[in-house]
Amino acid sequence: MLLSALTMATALCSGQATATGTPALSPTAADRTAAASLPCDLYADGGTPCVAAHSTTRALYADYNGPLYQVKRASDEATRDIGVLSPGGYADAGAQDSFCAGTSCLITVIYDQSDRGNDLTQAPPGQFPGPAEGGYDNLADAAAAPVTVNGHKAYGVFVAPGTGYRDNDTNGVATGDQPEGMYAVLDGTHYNSGCCFDYGNAETNSRNNGNGTMEAIYFGDSKTWGYGTGKGPWIMSDLENGLFSGVNRGYNANDPSVSHRFLTATLKGGPNRWAIRGGNAQSGGLSTYYDGPRPNDSGYDPMKKEGAIILGTGGDNSTGSAGTFYEGVMTSGYPSEATENAVQASIDSADYAESPSVSESLTPGSKVSLRATTECCTKDSLRHDADGNVGIGEISGSSPPDAKAAATWTVRAGLGDASCVSFESADKPGQYLRHSDFRMRLGAGDSSQFKNDATFCPQTGHSGEGVSLRSLNFPSDFLRHYDHNAYIASDGGSHDWDATAAWSDDTSWTVAEPWSS
Repeated sequence: MLLSALTMATALCSGQATATGTPALSPTAADRTAAASLPCDLYADGGTPCVAAHSTTRALYADYNGPLYQVKRASDEATRDIGVLSPGGYADAGAQDSFCAGTSCLITVIYDQSDRGNDLTQAPPGQFPGPAEGGYDNLADAAAAPVTVNGHKAYGVFVAPGTGYRDNDTNGVATGDQPEGMYAVLDGTHYNSGCCFDYGNAETNSRNNGNGTMEAIYFGDSKTWGYGTGKGPWIMSDLENGLFSGVNRGYNANDPSVSHRFLTATLKGGPNRWAIRGGNAQSGGLSTYYDGPRPNDSGYDPMKKEGAIILGTGGDNSTGSAGTFYEGVMTSGYPSEATENAVQASIDSADYAESPSVSESLTPGSKVSLRATTECCTKDSLRHDADGNVGIGEISGSSPPDAKAAATWTVRAGLGDASCVSFESADKPGQYLRHSDFRMRLGAGDSSQFKNDATFCPQTGHSGEGVSLRSLNFPSDFLRHYDHNAYIASDGGSHDWDATAAWSDDTSWTVAEPWSS
């Protein structure tokens, strides 16, 4: 307690932001010493305890020794809880890797580390239905966002459009005009303009219940309701029927574009006051982007918060968003800046870092061929035919030029998500590899549906060789060859091409030199 109090006093005297847009000084040595206390310990010391604490990368209490999240294996639908390596420590990513070896896994539960039981699970249908069975939202692929935390391998929650988690029956989360705070550590380079990549307080019926019925951190570059300086992305507050960057609807000059690879975003709100702060989650302090009265529009003072918790969607289950979440909490009470600064020091000390990329060979603008790795077919490459159907076929140095060209692809930044990739046909410019009714074909278009169908996210090959290419909008499906045709396929699904036999090999591809220049 004494150490935390000294830390907060140091933060008050040594440079947290004192005006909107004014950056804080880097945490002092005392701040970093206090980082031995984890975020929820620090919030408790500050009198604003956590009522929800979610992370797939590390414990958020120094004594936490329970599960962080649960994964479900595609091959047999078995589940496993993924815990920490030691009390107060980092995720046991090795347990996930072992459990999911040779197949794929989805994140089914993100456990609440507080004693409130506010776990996040698959978001149900709301005012807008999700794309999964029954109108539920998709679940995130468990291996899609690898990172390291203090040198330990871990995984974040990769939210593609259609993905969402929610708890509509919570315990202790602020309602009405009660004060609360929250923060989230996010990938500051993974975002879009869709609605809405949120983490925080939302409606308990998954519908838009009017102005002021939610209060959540938003991150992205949407300009539909509000925005700040530059091109974005921005940290804003989703208060329902408005993304707010300040007191006014629309533009507010003090909310800057942010681009840190790892981003800390904070939001807090109480009676006729709220604030946005943000900073680099790898080093340095927090800056205050807004601190003042509620928006000067009807319905936001007093607030009518309902107390559900969302991750990756809007309050009404709008699912057009993209982003990556690593950790976040919600508190009871309005945290002081000193507490938030101490929490930021703890985040800095976690030493978030990028995991080595598996897609260095898939550089946008380069030309590649994708060769099968299954023992039967190592001479075969992914290619299209004259009718635009896509499968695999044997290609060699003596193959005709048109066959070589049909097996050559130009890598592009993902049409539906720039953090992933798309493949443009080298000999049919403007035509992209996309799935349609699960079958791979060439196609062209500019709709969001087409762009998502034509986007694939690389990860380590399921067989341990090459890369596997996950469908952006079907997180459990990967590019697979089956009977010489190409599909997106899950491991053990309902279609013939989902067969478990050879699935890990069939979904692993060698990125090779292009057959055609």
